[in-house]
Amino acid sequence: MTAFLAVHDIAFSYRAGYPIFTDLSFQLGRGELFTILGPNGAGKSTLLNCVTAVRPPQHGRILLDGAPVAELPPRTRARAIAYVPQTSTVSYAYSVLEYVLMGRAPHLNLMQQPSAGDRARAHEALDLLGIADLARRPCTQISGGQRQLASIAKAIVQDPELIVFDEPTAALDHGNQARVLHLLADLSRRGFGIISTTHNPNHAILLGGSAGVLTRTGRLHAGPVAEVIREDLLSRVYETELRVVYVEELGRTVCETPALTKPEPTTKGRALP
Repeated sequence: MTAFLAVHDIAFSYRAGYPIFTDLSFQLGRGELFTILGPNGAGKSTLLNCVTAVRPPQHGRILLDGAPVAELPPRTRARAIAYVPQTSTVSYAYSVLEYVLMGRAPHLNLMQQPSAGDRARAHEALDLLGIADLARRPCTQISGGQRQLASIAKAIVQDPELIVFDEPTAALDHGNQARVLHLLADLSRRGFGIISTTHNPNHAILLGGSAGVLTRTGRLHAGPVAEVIREDLLSRVYETELRVVYVEELGRTVCETPALTKPEPTTKGRALP
């Protein structure tokens, strides 16, 4: 698949002489998934800010369909890239439906009101996220996890080519985490390019596609998930012992920490009283 996002040898630093990352490269095609892992402070969110042109890199190029992302007109860029932050703060009491409808803004003129079709798209997105019952609720009166789901719905109705998620499951319970992972996979099957960050290697395994592990020294190890999610690399990057094993009952590989305590001795397969 031809890459429509190409990140070439970018470097970024907040202070001269203290690079967050250097010589960082990866590519993404339409309908492809790329999951970025790494320890706290490695620069995952900063990398997403560079991709979305919030913070231009000091070196290198980021191209979308061959055009520099930072040089695209804001409306053109907003039609191409949607961004879902880690947390969504809404200061005014917009209803959830009104908030999701804001995703249509790049497709409307300055004084144009959302059409019936726009509203239908917003309702479809709320249904998809399982929060249709919140449509009339003020965003200031729902939980952080519910606002996160509304932010994802807002990104979907934006109709971008690329959706960038910064830890989309961070504020969600286990069930909603699973639903969002299923949604990311479904969005990629629909042709969206998906970039997401996570602290959980199992999310990368579940999503498949490609992954990149960003180290504290600013190096990105990128490639197919099966090649990147390795015990040696992850144990070194996270500075803790990890195991990558196949679990037959799950039908997939998992990445987990070994037992924290020594298992109790057993007799004939049953725990001692």
